Amino acid sequence: MFKKYDVLKSFLAVLFLLVILLPACKEEDEPVPVIETGKVTDIDGNEYKTVKIGNQWWMAENLKVSKYNNGTPIPFVQDPNFGWATVQDACCLYNNSSNSTGYLYNFEAVTNTSKLAPEGWHIPTDSEWKQLELHLGMSGSEVDFTGWRGSNEGEKLKMEANSGWAFYENVWATNESGFSAEAGSCIVFNGKLGNPGIQYNGFWWTSSEDSDTEAWYRHMDYKERRIFRFHGQNNYGFSIRCVKDAN
Repeated sequence: MFKKYDVLKSFLAVLFLLVILLPACKEEDEPVPVIETGKVTDIDGNEYKTVKIGNQWWMAENLKVSKYNNGTPIPFVQDPNFGWATVQDACCLYNNSSNSTGYLYNFEAVTNTSKLAPEGWHIPTDSEWKQLELHLGMSGSEVDFTGWRGSNEGEKLKMEANSGWAFYENVWATNESGFSAEAGSCIVFNGKLGNPGIQYNGFWWTSSEDSDTEAWYRHMDYKERRIFRFHGQNNYGFSIRCVKDAN
């Protein structure tokens, strides 16, 4: 009887070790995903980090170019409270003067035929943003919805926690995609800076129009893990990320 008990005890001990050690061995054998990165330069000479996410190459920083690719300066508004609403083709910088979150552009600047994006790049369509979101794990049934969608795709895009975003409870950005989304806030239709502002939220234009006066955009918030999709007025000021042209 004791021998049987000892054998059973030994068997259980070995089984316990296998349960503990096998997953650990498996994790060690799995290769760590390598994030492929690069650089691109705009007409002003600003250099941007780039990152490959799925089959797309994205800028890993917000655009901060001050003129179009043909050299034409973009009308610049120093203070969004004065002049933004009167400029039809506007670019505005509003931050702590470090230019760390890029410029804010209205949709007229996005669609200008002289182009904002560096040579070989373009402002992504709504569909190209969806492609990015699907790669991050958003379901095909949700990607076409408006409002907040997905689960934690926003966390995968945002700069890592405590770097560029205000902290909020258990929302903890990982930036596992390498996209490094920055909270540059926005300018609303009346020229006011969005509330609560920089480090609390970020808005990005797509190049896709919804109507003659509105276009699709993406939004992320310091309180949210998900990604917001909707359409906004063309005279809003949002950040821009560019995506590389297909080969």
